[in-house]
Amino acid sequence: MSLCKERLFHEEKLEAVLSKRNGDTGKKSKAVCGVCSRMYREPKILPCLHTFCADCIRQREPVSERRVNGERRSPEDDTHRRNSGSTILCPECDSEVDLPPSGVDGLTTDHLALDEVFAETLLVDCRVLCDLCSDSDAGKRCEVCCVNLCDFCSQAHRRQKRTSSHSIQSLQELKSQGRLTRPVLCSLHPGQELRLFCEPCDLTVCLECAATFHRDHHCSSAHEVISHHGDRIRDLVVRSLRPRLGRLEESLRRVDTSQEALQARADTLAGEIRAFARSYASAVEAHCCSLLRSLEDLRLQRRNQLHLQKAQLQQALSDVRGGVDFAERLLTRGSDAEILSAKGVTMRRLMNLVESGFDPHPTTVAHDNASSICFLPQETAGEVQGFPVVGVIHAKTVDPSKCTIQGEGVERGREGQREEFTLVCRDSSGEQMGRGGDPVLVSIVHKERKGCSVEAAVVDKGDGSYVVSYTPSEAGLYSVWLCVKAQHVQGSPFVLNVKRKFRRHRGIFHCCSFCSSGGTKEARCGCTGTMPGGFQGCGHGHKGHPGKPHWSCCGSVVESSECVLHNLGNVSPRGHLRTVEL
Repeated sequence: MSLCKERLFHEEKLEAVLSKRNGDTGKKSKAVCGVCSRMYREPKILPCLHTFCADCIRQREPVSERRVNGERRSPEDDTHRRNSGSTILCPECDSEVDLPPSGVDGLTTDHLALDEVFAETLLVDCRVLCDLCSDSDAGKRCEVCCVNLCDFCSQAHRRQKRTSSHSIQSLQELKSQGRLTRPVLCSLHPGQELRLFCEPCDLTVCLECAATFHRDHHCSSAHEVISHHGDRIRDLVVRSLRPRLGRLEESLRRVDTSQEALQARADTLAGEIRAFARSYASAVEAHCCSLLRSLEDLRLQRRNQLHLQKAQLQQALSDVRGGVDFAERLLTRGSDAEILSAKGVTMRRLMNLVESGFDPHPTTVAHDNASSICFLPQETAGEVQGFPVVGVIHAKTVDPSKCTIQGEGVERGREGQREEFTLVCRDSSGEQMGRGGDPVLVSIVHKERKGCSVEAAVVDKGDGSYVVSYTPSEAGLYSVWLCVKAQHVQGSPFVLNVKRKFRRHRGIFHCCSFCSSGGTKEARCGCTGTMPGGFQGCGHGHKGHPGKPHWSCCGSVVESSECVLHNLGNVSPRGHLRTVEL
């Protein structure tokens, strides 16, 4: 009992030293769990790449039901939850993460965190007790068993046959190195280092594992495959996530700047309103208070919108920064076995951030700098306490959900013809803005053909309306994106149906070529009719005649139709000799 108390006292003293040192430097130690604020004990990596003690993760309550073996289990089923997967909230980023079916034990062990724990143990200025006897100060460490030993236990460790070949180093030498190099040992075969990588199982293994459980698999040395897998992680960080990290930070700075501009604008307008109101009596003073209340409501409304946008950006920034920091730390400080051990969870998290992460462009963030809020001192404001007053707050801003489209050019068009439609910008109450200057973006892209798009021209009429014109060169279905201030208007994206260019008939609408040409044998017709006696066209009652009037160029029986020219082939229209229109 005394040995346990002494070890506990030693650990508490070590944690107290770490806490004081972290408070002095202002930085959190990488050897301390963020939940229990103690040194890591069996650290595990969650799918979001945050590390916590295994017991701290087990104490998290699940947030949703999971289907296991075809049955639905509720979060209150603690017995089943310990033996199966569940969904919990990460204590660091509040992301929903799924635990493996085997529970917390199935999560990847964070060997880097274990390195940090041992490094902190060596670097702090306090005693390191022997892990075997707990009576004397430890001066050496067995690199195979990963235990601290005093001089007596070190000699006994060397004399034992099973541990006589183990590598024992001085703690002073480890301190002087500045960075701990600790082998990653196999959990199934104690004393065996994980030096091989099984490609089919995507798992780091020891020599005995490769000879037994993976003997039919292709196992390579960790030194041979580390460059390939490490480069994949590095490529995701350098090519995709590191640039996105910069864009998110720039977007967050823009939001902060907009908040400051909004507050400054509100303060300026408040000063103008107070100066204007002081020249009036009690009625004007009441009107001043009313204006200030309206301004505060507007400021709170805009501030809440910016707060929401800022929260989204901060969450996305935290996710990307966490992934990037973990991946870079893994690549720069982890050994080959450590990198390969955490490769699976790291790649899944990084791929998830690349494919489905929030990635706005900074120019589309915080586009409203509060310039739309202005004070109009000469505008009539009605009466207050029987006195006419002037001065109103104008805060009309375009509401994309209220904007309307006029004209059929947004839905129908004709190949090669100029089409147009009008965008009318309105505020949240549905009234037309009455002024221009809003950024309007129009994108017309073919739905089926890649790289096929139509250039659109936007003309600002200055009264809140914008004329959009375009000329499609190919027929088909197009997707029309219409955005105001980087937001879709109501109904966008629209479906534009561009029809083929109308083909006019080049012949005449007749009963037959014999009648319309006055009996000329060379007269031809686009229908399938024939006549004996050397006539090349059609005639009443003869074979192939459609039995009704039709076009001589293509044989269509509909007078108001488009010419199809499918029967005459390469015959020139001059072949229709001396045809007479009915």
